[in-house]
Amino acid sequence: MSQQVAQIKNQDIHKLWDANPNMRPRLDKIVVNLAVGQSGETLQKAAQVVEEMTQQKPSLVGAHRSIKEFNIRQGEKIAARVTLRGEPAVNFLKKALVEHDFKILRKSFDNYGNVSWGVKEHINIPGLKYDPSIGIFGFEISVKIIRAGQRVRVRKARKAKLPKKQYVTKQEAMLFLEEQFKAEIVETIETNLY
Repeated sequence: MSQQVAQIKNQDIHKLWDANPNMRPRLDKIVVNLAVGQSGETLQKAAQVVEEMTQQKPSLVGAHRSIKEFNIRQGEKIAARVTLRGEPAVNFLKKALVEHDFKILRKSFDNYGNVSWGVKEHINIPGLKYDPSIGIFGFEISVKIIRAGQRVRVRKARKAKLPKKQYVTKQEAMLFLEEQFKAEIVETIETNLY
């Protein structure tokens, strides 16, 4: 029964997209964040891993506040982050989905067209090899899906609020990833232990 309801919704979404091409969603950006929680040599290795993965130089991100228990001071660099747009973002997303067998959890989507998930080991991404001198790192991937016209909300001059219909819904984001990247939306992901 729920599949029939989903099919009806998908047909309505396709009608909306066909009636107005500007309502069709598109991939805006992907943010890859690898937090190690400390500065120094470990952070440099993490930045090297992010650069090897994305073919783009990462920016180092500082801590928002001091945490005495972890010996972290406010502003201390503790993570490496890269923002990908355009063709590099599409290529990276295809490689990142291979790691989960093109499956994404339904609860990973929010109501504004964003989806995020974590990767436990960076060597699961195709094309990366294990290097004993670097080690293994986990990281987070955040994907932002938007419609045309979203820049109005973030531009410097003449900012404006957007109506609710201008945001990408959860259902539209799932349909977009299913069609464009052959992703499968599931309730649970079963891990295979080799």
